[in-house]
Amino acid sequence: MKHRRSFLRTHPVLAVAVTVGILVGSGALAATGGGRPERRAAAVPATQRPDTENLGTAARPTKAAPTSKAPAPKATEATRCGLSAKLVPGCGLLWGVAPGAFTDLPSSRALGDFERTTGRPADILHSYHRGDEVWPTADEIATVQQARKRILFANWKVAWGTTWADVAAGGQDARIDRAAARLRAFPGKLFVALHHEPENDVRAGGGMTARDYAAMYRHTVLRLRAAGVTNVVFVMVYMAYEPWCVQPWFGDLYPGDDVVDWIGMDPYLFAKPGGYGHGDFAYLVDRTSDPAKWPGFYTWATRTHGNKPLMIAEWGVYEHAADPAQKAWIYSTVRQQLGRFPAIKALVYFDSPNAPKGDTRPDSSPAALSEFQKLAASTVFAVTL
Repeated sequence: MKHRRSFLRTHPVLAVAVTVGILVGSGALAATGGGRPERRAAAVPATQRPDTENLGTAARPTKAAPTSKAPAPKATEATRCGLSAKLVPGCGLLWGVAPGAFTDLPSSRALGDFERTTGRPADILHSYHRGDEVWPTADEIATVQQARKRILFANWKVAWGTTWADVAAGGQDARIDRAAARLRAFPGKLFVALHHEPENDVRAGGGMTARDYAAMYRHTVLRLRAAGVTNVVFVMVYMAYEPWCVQPWFGDLYPGDDVVDWIGMDPYLFAKPGGYGHGDFAYLVDRTSDPAKWPGFYTWATRTHGNKPLMIAEWGVYEHAADPAQKAWIYSTVRQQLGRFPAIKALVYFDSPNAPKGDTRPDSSPAALSEFQKLAASTVFAVTL
């Protein structure tokens, strides 16, 4: 992630050959190094899964600031519902965003732009951090403490500059303890993901195996809890990219039900027809090329960890300028099909004008914005925080 802004994600690109009938590549955070990560060349098919791992600083196009904030869609008392101790809504879904990604806008400004554009306040503000960065930031804290309450969802790469095995062995306990002090002081509960999308960083050795990841995750959670951190809800966030899901080490990533509160996935779609990644909402959350080898992420998660709520921790649709109706159509299927996946309890959009594979902003075209606003207006998101 970049140092001036909490939404900038940081992974260098890895060249990886995965034998599942296709050659794929994706971005990931290097386990070593400091500062801005370097990029490594990779042969990446044009239709491959979106790489949102390494955010740049392309500015969001300037828009005229509205004179007032758009009102939240009204919900009847029958549709309102509250949260459990683990931030699971009693009915409906949480609505969230990683706003203005790949820009230099601060959290508060980017979130305000997104909310005014889409017409609904966000329940979740998604941010990204690594190593010894001080987080939650002052801007994040101020944003979630506004009159309209929000929940912070922070991704933290604990092992930045070292390895998962080192963290699991106690090599970064001082780093974890500093984070614990800040988390204890945080006003209210928050979501935390530890090294989201780990699949892309798995290695055969060097302290970065799938089992090393699970051990890192467990050690970090247990040490935070031992230090008195009781206000964090932990999310295990997968890339949910099929070629990784069929790897023999995939099951070794899971650190255990006792340290995982939610299971998250980060799927993306392309609005351009004809290739991998183009489809409806059902395809987004449960895609598979061969159900005998992989049933789809939603199906796998609900079969294997059916007691856990699911979060779409990132999702986005890349604009196809030649046919804006395609992105609009995809947004419309979210409204139509969301009810088919009741285990999903939170939907967090990745809003960027210049992500590596294109424009994910909901207002990249008038048609797309119209459908996204219809989605945002749904009373299924009328959760009381």
